[in-house]
Amino acid sequence: MQLGMGSALETLCGQAFGAGQVAMLGVYLQRSWIVLIVAAFLMVPFYVLAEPLLLAIGQDPVVAREAARFALYMLPGAFSLAVNFPTAKFLQAQSKVLVLAWIGVTGLCFHVALTYLLVTVLGWGFRGAAAAYDLTLWAIALGQAAYIIGWCKDGWRGWSMAAFSDMWAFVKLSLESAVMLCLEVWYLGMITVLTGHLQDAQIAVDSLGIWAAMYAVIVVVVESLLIGILCMALVLMFRNNFSIIFTSDLELQHAVSKIAGLLGLTMVINSVQPILSGVAIGGGWQGLVAYINLGCFYIFGLPLGYLLGYKLNYGVGVIHYYDI
Repeated sequence: MQLGMGSALETLCGQAFGAGQVAMLGVYLQRSWIVLIVAAFLMVPFYVLAEPLLLAIGQDPVVAREAARFALYMLPGAFSLAVNFPTAKFLQAQSKVLVLAWIGVTGLCFHVALTYLLVTVLGWGFRGAAAAYDLTLWAIALGQAAYIIGWCKDGWRGWSMAAFSDMWAFVKLSLESAVMLCLEVWYLGMITVLTGHLQDAQIAVDSLGIWAAMYAVIVVVVESLLIGILCMALVLMFRNNFSIIFTSDLELQHAVSKIAGLLGLTMVINSVQPILSGVAIGGGWQGLVAYINLGCFYIFGLPLGYLLGYKLNYGVGVIHYYDI
């Protein structure tokens, strides 16, 4: 939700910078911080009540309990996103992506070291993983904010009461942006819930998690059709090896390799999506994209996924048909 609301800043900052109104970037940034922090507080009940909510929609009790515990541990990180996303959009609008890259690389190194310390050395398990995640997110968010306040004097002119003016128009665009992205993210959540009802739910959910992680890494570099085809070829060539990074369980490795073909296919089809999405956000067409996502994901995708997963017994292979 916060990432979607943050894309409103991507539209406004991009347009303001293109028009030479650089000073407005700081005002938009502050306005976005206000809106996203309020949104973060509104989401707290969903974290706190995660277990009963999951049980209410029929999730496995064991999965619901562990997911709810993990959600509570990750709650502090949710507030960091209210700082992180707007600062990232502020810098991207000015093509200061190298700064984001250096902060990101530093954050990654910090995260790996901290995760190893908390999970492996201290043996905190998933609690340590959640703590490392929270601390890393806050480190990155504060690093980006510090750079803007200290070195972006053209765009940042200090705190301004103008951030509170014309708030409704900003909230409206933020909500349209949130709906645009949330329809996709919620769809993935629903697919996860459906996967939890498949036969051998633990293997199904675990294999889904592994491929989701791999897909998230790969999709970052898939920005053209050619690269999409190359990534598909790599996935198919190393379909039996990707999962070794995440697990030593042979049954789980086999389950992951079975859905490699679907992942590769969706990479090719999805390779132009980041470009089209960028054009839509730049033009402020988030509301239109929300309607498109509603039709593609919920009218077409979910019924097809249910048919493939439950009626035709394709199992966890259902998960990647959403991209098509």
